Amino acid sequence: MEKAELEELRGKVACGAVLETAGFAVDLNESTRRAVKYRRGDDIIIVIHNGQGWFDPLSDAKGDVFRLVEHLDGLPFADALYVVADLVGFVPSEPQWQRQSRDRMPDLSVLERWSARRKPWPGSAAWRYLRDERALPDTVLQRANAQGLLREGPQGSMWAVHRDPSGTVTGWEERGPDWRGFASGGAKLLFALGDPASLRLCVTEAAIDAMSLCALEGSRPDTHYLSTGGGWSQATTEMLFALAKRSGAEIVAASDNNRQGDIFAARLKGLAIDAGAGFERLRPELDDWNEVLKAEKRKKDGKEEEKNGCRMPAGRLKGEAPPG
Repeated sequence: MEKAELEELRGKVACGAVLETAGFAVDLNESTRRAVKYRRGDDIIIVIHNGQGWFDPLSDAKGDVFRLVEHLDGLPFADALYVVADLVGFVPSEPQWQRQSRDRMPDLSVLERWSARRKPWPGSAAWRYLRDERALPDTVLQRANAQGLLREGPQGSMWAVHRDPSGTVTGWEERGPDWRGFASGGAKLLFALGDPASLRLCVTEAAIDAMSLCALEGSRPDTHYLSTGGGWSQATTEMLFALAKRSGAEIVAASDNNRQGDIFAARLKGLAIDAGAGFERLRPELDDWNEVLKAEKRKKDGKEEEKNGCRMPAGRLKGEAPPG
């Protein structure tokens, strides 16, 4: 097959078509418009470049639609061509949010959109979401607000900022009752809560986990609570390396308690070794730190209800006269 024919075939078949016919399904809660996560049991594939590219977050595998067939089925390239050719005309189902917006770039810049949003305040929609649904205490939200890390997003969501080493806004994590994503047109670097001079670097996969760990640890003054937003770009690596190479620095891999979290932690361990920093793996008892925080709050609320609850005296029956 000529190169031009290969290019034409590649453009006719999206990676989502291969995955859907192989039994994968879109994980809406973990997907964004720019990166759609597909799951099949423990297997995960992230589709990027408007369906024309992919990567496996649990390994170094990545490529185009032909490489995807080779990766999934263990086929040689010549056989993968026939599999892809058979999928010409197959249109994978799309998430609703993807049908509503074809990844149109916003008219305003990332910084302009961030600056146009208000900080959350006690009683605001984002504050209630973080406090009531995510169990984050007011003290941590106030600390994040004081550092200018949070904004009110649309429809009760919150934005958690990522900045580069100079402090410039590069994007933000978006979380809400019915939404999870990252700023369109933005770049993932680091969300950072705490004193930048701190040498203990707790690195999580999400800003809400970073704030949750901060709450669970009582906002340790020696700790910088960080989030990569689930990404791992070269710029993120360089930023973490610069922080880790300082004398006395320690990287704490506070990633999720699952296979992907362990792979994330292994990358952080390698970075710590390269930077000459200390290393620790801090594993949550549940899936992530926010789940631990919510469990702690339920436990505390249960004890308060038990302590303050009113019980009828034993033996009292309806209509029975009081003793004496």
